[in-house]
Amino acid sequence: MLGAIGTGAYVVDEQGCIIAVNSRAEKLLGLSAEELVGHDAHDLLHRNRHGETIPRTQCAMRQAFLAARTAQGHADWFQRGDGSVLTISWLLTPYGADNGHLRTLVLFHPVGDADVLTPPENTGTAAGSLSDLERLALLAETTTRLTSTLDVDEALRRLVELVVPRLADWAVIDLITDSDEVRRSLVVHAEGGVLVTREDLQGPMPPVPEQSPMPLSRALRGAASTLASPETYTGEPDSGIAVEQRHLFDVTGMHSAAIAPIRSLREVLGALTLGRSAQPEAFTVADLPLLEDITRRAGMALDNARLYQRQRKVAETMQRHLLPPLPHVPRLEMTARYLPAPDASQVGGDWYDAFVLEDGTTALAIGDVVGHDLDAAAGMAQLRNMLRAYAWSQEQPPSQVVEWLDHATAHVSEVSMATLVFARVTTRDDGRWELTWTNAGHPPPLLITHDGLTRYLTDGHGILLGTGSRLGRRDATVTLPAGSTLVLYTDGLVESPRHSIDDGLGRLRRHAASLAHRPLESFTDELLARVRPPDNEDDVAILALRTPGPDVAS
Repeated sequence: MLGAIGTGAYVVDEQGCIIAVNSRAEKLLGLSAEELVGHDAHDLLHRNRHGETIPRTQCAMRQAFLAARTAQGHADWFQRGDGSVLTISWLLTPYGADNGHLRTLVLFHPVGDADVLTPPENTGTAAGSLSDLERLALLAETTTRLTSTLDVDEALRRLVELVVPRLADWAVIDLITDSDEVRRSLVVHAEGGVLVTREDLQGPMPPVPEQSPMPLSRALRGAASTLASPETYTGEPDSGIAVEQRHLFDVTGMHSAAIAPIRSLREVLGALTLGRSAQPEAFTVADLPLLEDITRRAGMALDNARLYQRQRKVAETMQRHLLPPLPHVPRLEMTARYLPAPDASQVGGDWYDAFVLEDGTTALAIGDVVGHDLDAAAGMAQLRNMLRAYAWSQEQPPSQVVEWLDHATAHVSEVSMATLVFARVTTRDDGRWELTWTNAGHPPPLLITHDGLTRYLTDGHGILLGTGSRLGRRDATVTLPAGSTLVLYTDGLVESPRHSIDDGLGRLRRHAASLAHRPLESFTDELLARVRPPDNEDDVAILALRTPGPDVAS
């Protein structure tokens, strides 16, 4: 981004230290990037006309930085690498980075240096009399704000906030949907410094005419940007879009508009219309290059957001098919939850399964394949299907089934490594429920009695899947007390970058005990809400089972 800016530019972090600089700034300051990056910008550069250090409390640029507000100055001084002083004009604007931290962009050029920025020859006053630095700052802000979201609606909202009321009183965004229909997605008006959405003007639009010369029709076909006014639509309308545009001008009172297509590298996504009603200046052709620069950046951001949403839709469909419905087992309650990773594509490598075997035994499984993307989900599906096949084909204890699964994983699946708990739930002759399980490197199941006593089932533990080890696996067996709850879960429920795994396991134990009397559905929802760390970036799966209480007849 800095390399595309035609004047000196650098970015500072929240402490005021330079973290990025462009080549133009290096040339103007006579300092290399290595000599600039990492240094406090105020201490290194800010001087008075005599080359003396300015107290921080008296530096206008420093005060604007601390207040996190956009500001500019026209007669200040930077010290160059050779000790000389450079008279500059500057503009400073804060913005939010992708990681949530505040960054500040500083643009500067020498006073009187006419070759730094040369406005194009044009007629009229451009973009509401924005200075060259203000234009550059607007484009830089457009890039950072639009590319930091993958939500289409949020990107549209940010786009409108960037241009209204800075460039216009009205902003209208028309988008072409995946089915090639046009929808007026957003109409916003600035009223007394507040942006007001006009939902009455939003909604479906007529189709794009193939030959119409009218401005919006041309823009939606991808033609160059152009100007419009109420007079543009006074004649006989040539299409339904022309009728809608005449209505728009009548209702909004716009006396001047500039319209530009929103394009991606592959297709036309829509059009942006900026209109002026309260601002007396009419748009001129000099305003169109800036508008095109803005819509070019908007097109890239919207295309990325749409691609992400399409991938998410595919992932959600895949997830619905991969995470199975739970079987109905008489006298046993079962429920499950899956929560995707916050920044992934809504599907991942965490999974659960429950099914009834031919002998009436209930099989339970929970696992975690490395990764939380579509590849991990595909690997998870392979692992789950193989586990079902082995469990059904042979009446063997869980340890033997998992040994076969481990040996097969290296040869017939895409899974590199995975963890797994596989268990069988049976009823004994005395009517009590029994759990037999084996653990392949997975967090231990948690057993909670009806009275709130908790116990982690740490027996039966072995190495995770995919290591190539031939070490034997062990089974463990425990009697499930009447009214007890068994919780199988993945590590996303208890792991946090800021806390140890022991902290997470302790948190799970305490909250599970406090929820022991809750109905199973409520128990599981509350457990997920209370225990999952807020800074967790992994997906989470939970499989919970409850035995009948002592008052239930066997």
